[in-house]
Amino acid sequence: MGKAPKKRSLADKVRKTKTNAAIKNNPFEVKINRKKFEVLGRKTKHDVGLPGVSRSKAINKRKETLLKEYKQKNKASKFVDRRLGEYDAKIAPEDKILQRFALERQRIHEKKDMYNLNEEEELTHYGQSLAEMEKFNDMVNSDDESEEKGLLSAELTASHFGGGGGGGLLRKKTSGEQQQEDGNQRAKSRQELIEELIHKSKQEKRERQVQKEEAQELTEKLDQEWKSIQALMVKKTAKAEHTDKPEEKPKLDEYDMMVRELGFEMKAQPSEKMKTPEELAKEEKEKLQKLEADRLRRMIGEEEETKAQSQTCMSADDLNDGFILDKHDRKTLAYQDGKWNIEEEEREAVEDEEGETGESGEEQESDKEEGEEEEEEEEEEASSEEEEDGQSDLESEQESEAEEKNLRDEGKPKKTLSKEEMKAHQQAAKAELPYTFAAPESYEDLKDLLCGHTPENQRLIVARTQKCNHPSLAVGNKLKLQKLFGFLLEYIGELALRTSPELTAVDKLLPELYALCQMFPEAAAAAVQLVLADAAHSMEEQIEVRGHAPFPTLDSLIYLKLTALLFPTSDFRHPVTTPALLYISLALTKCPVRSLQDATAGLLLCCLAVEYVSFSKRFLPELINFLTGSLHLAVRDKTSLGYTVVPPFRPAGKCSDLLVLSDPESCRSWRKKPLPLSATRCLELKSDLDRDHHRLTCLSVCLDLVKRCCLLYNDLPSFSHVFQPVGSLLSKHLSIQTLPEALQELHREIMDAISSAPTTHRHLVFNKKKPIPLKLLTPKIVEVLDYGKKRGCTREEREKERLKHKYKKEFKGALREIRKDSRFLAREKLNEVMNRDAERKRKVKELFGSLATQEGEWKALKKRKRK
Repeated sequence: MGKAPKKRSLADKVRKTKTNAAIKNNPFEVKINRKKFEVLGRKTKHDVGLPGVSRSKAINKRKETLLKEYKQKNKASKFVDRRLGEYDAKIAPEDKILQRFALERQRIHEKKDMYNLNEEEELTHYGQSLAEMEKFNDMVNSDDESEEKGLLSAELTASHFGGGGGGGLLRKKTSGEQQQEDGNQRAKSRQELIEELIHKSKQEKRERQVQKEEAQELTEKLDQEWKSIQALMVKKTAKAEHTDKPEEKPKLDEYDMMVRELGFEMKAQPSEKMKTPEELAKEEKEKLQKLEADRLRRMIGEEEETKAQSQTCMSADDLNDGFILDKHDRKTLAYQDGKWNIEEEEREAVEDEEGETGESGEEQESDKEEGEEEEEEEEEEASSEEEEDGQSDLESEQESEAEEKNLRDEGKPKKTLSKEEMKAHQQAAKAELPYTFAAPESYEDLKDLLCGHTPENQRLIVARTQKCNHPSLAVGNKLKLQKLFGFLLEYIGELALRTSPELTAVDKLLPELYALCQMFPEAAAAAVQLVLADAAHSMEEQIEVRGHAPFPTLDSLIYLKLTALLFPTSDFRHPVTTPALLYISLALTKCPVRSLQDATAGLLLCCLAVEYVSFSKRFLPELINFLTGSLHLAVRDKTSLGYTVVPPFRPAGKCSDLLVLSDPESCRSWRKKPLPLSATRCLELKSDLDRDHHRLTCLSVCLDLVKRCCLLYNDLPSFSHVFQPVGSLLSKHLSIQTLPEALQELHREIMDAISSAPTTHRHLVFNKKKPIPLKLLTPKIVEVLDYGKKRGCTREEREKERLKHKYKKEFKGALREIRKDSRFLAREKLNEVMNRDAERKRKVKELFGSLATQEGEWKALKKRKRK
């Protein structure tokens, strides 16, 4: 295999272009423009040229203009002369110089006289001239320590700053003073004068410190002498005097009373931190584990260990904030009749202690009573909270009783139990429900876990299983709880299919099923979809084979009810509720009514359908059809019908009189009640009276559903058309006078709703209007006089065409030049980058070379040192 061709870089292409430019031009490529004849005064261009000559001229021109602008971009290297009159040709050079001089003098002129007042007036302050005060001739009194702080002495100021009034130590002396000083002694230098000043200031500071220490010692001595005689000056009044003459306390002002009331106001307490769901789950699991350990300990028979009160130890960080000083421990000495009254003080102290003891006993009794009252209040609050929570509270009564019992037992001393009592406690602990459960791995495990328990205990088992296996506690708990939802669905179906359906247990398990659905909505939706799909598939198979199918069983009805409780029914399209609604519609259409049990199941399906569409107000024709057919079953005379009966009902026949009463007198003993779910499973009607009562119940449910549908579809445009058969059946064919009063009231309400509805709406049609005729494409004939020339009709049009042609030509030329300028600038930028890279490489090579040289010299030096 041959090697792949090596790609050429942009730099190689530029280098190749430069090489080609250097090759000598071929003389055969010289372009010569010959002219047939010459015209005087006409300038000719490019008569003789070489290939690339015009291109090189254009490049040179761009280098002179565009390249210079590019290089001078963002650079300001020009000097602008901003002097006065520099660019004004009307001003003479001498005038420019004079004006500039005047402006400069005006700029540097010190404005001393701007704020000067009249010199003739002399300003004074407290009778002294301000001019004299500014000379600073007054000396500061060094004896005053308070004035001396923060100020500098006159000598120090004069030595360092030359003095304010010319009286400094370093001022220039007159010739007479200089001669006199030279005669007496040698003049001191500046350094000596500064050292002398420093010495004097240190000495003065030392003297002030000594005076301060002496004053401090005298003050301490005076305090000690005062303390020694202070005890003798205290006179304590006798206790009898206090009782005889009670001191009158001064009345408090309104302000003082308000201040004291503010001290007793309730202060805001900090709220507890909001806990995350993971923390709450962990706390619930720990609580259940603790209760389970306590139950196991009681099963074994171990007594609870008495917890000795631990001695409180004070830590190093304790600030002892709770310490309260009740009374003064120090005894006050009093001198009376030449003796110390110590015995009287001791007697009074004993009396005070006895009084405090009595008071403390009373306080303890009152505290005990208050504690008992608080315990009773807490028990009442706990019981009220449990009653309010209902099914949402997952803690059982046994659990709350065990906790309260443990709390009570902690405060009381433990008593030794006899063997019989211990055995009774063990049996009670064994009978209690465990607090912790492992998640079932299969449906059989769930059945074994719930078998033999009451419905309330089954709910508690599922709730505690969910708490002990929360997804935040372990990695695999999420999958376990998802499986638990499917197992519960299957278990609920089994409860419904038993000989005596356990609907109470189903009702108790619904809250736990809802909690799992909220925790895992996707898994719950998939599980419910699978159940509904199986039921719909089996119904479709039976319809294909026999043409009809029986009504759904009780477990399917419960699953449909669960779907409405767990998932939203108001959505336009939902992956779970929409298939469920289609399944209900299929059952109301394809399942024939052949018995009272079928009519009961159909009415229950109608109740579910109304519940599904109560929020969305979706119109279900299958629902209205089934309700009309159910009312048709209660009509006696079916000879002349003013309405049409649609399958699965028949106008007449064997099963068309299912809701007709056998005895009209049975209406008197009938009482309105809801339709039971168990009637779809097993309907036990022993006598004709029971059958009539059940028929009246079905008719009551049917009328109630018709009323709800009237209120639901009142805004429907075709309301009167849809409910016309129902109104005709109720008003003409159903004998309402023989029915109970409750059914007659429902009949009146339905007829009022139908009669109050608006009239039948007109069908929607397009507005009638005259059709728009098609466009006639008549050709435009233009007479052409001059063939082969583009000429307009008028002079303005010809000028317009010429300008358009010129504009297009200039526009194309401008675009072409802009592209060439862009390519030229790109080449120049590339050259700059390549030059910078080459310079950098050269410098790097020089640095590496110098480093290599230094390294070689260093190695040679080390070798010489070793030798």
